[in-house]
Amino acid sequence: MLHREGKATIFITLISLFAINAGIKWLLPDAVIVHNILIAISIIFLIIILQFFRNPTITPTLGENLVVSPADGKVVVIEEVEADEFFTGKRLQVSVFMSPFNVHVNRNPVSGIVRYFKYHPGKYLVAWHPKSSTENERTCVVIETTSKKQVLFKQIAGALAKRIVWYVKEGQAVNQTAEMGFIKFGSRVDLLLPLDAKVKVSLNQKVKGGETVLAEL
Repeated sequence: MLHREGKATIFITLISLFAINAGIKWLLPDAVIVHNILIAISIIFLIIILQFFRNPTITPTLGENLVVSPADGKVVVIEEVEADEFFTGKRLQVSVFMSPFNVHVNRNPVSGIVRYFKYHPGKYLVAWHPKSSTENERTCVVIETTSKKQVLFKQIAGALAKRIVWYVKEGQAVNQTAEMGFIKFGSRVDLLLPLDAKVKVSLNQKVKGGETVLAEL
């Protein structure tokens, strides 16, 4: 299944590839080898675009005290940090890096009420850069669970990502593992958790959005 956010990109890609192939064939009508190579490259490029926007069915992991990974990818940060938005003082940060080959659907890590939301325009540093959390284009969402625990979640654009999409707003009730947004191409997500949260993953571990438990509250 393809995600709805990919419709425009896939359509533009198809039109562009068709135009390029038609143009080359018109300019070089007898260059059969060039035509075949270009067709092969076009097919490979289209497959890459299609796989990026895939939206596979998941088997959701649910639990009031569980923080589920909001995205597919690899855990790149587990550390205490000074909160720079909404919270003050130290929080426990867990970050997941998404390569262009990961599913880029973002999901709510917990169920609850959205107590805070803000979009920040910004730079496009590589997603693993230490300053990407504070300087890149990003959103910041805080969800409060029924037990009054608050989890902060950031969608962070990477060097290739130029558009972040979100489907939540302040005051909205959200369900754990339901779609909350999409980031186009390479990017990352950060979660800021209470210091007493019990982390259930390790650095460089591969995780699945909506399925892998990152921590227990």
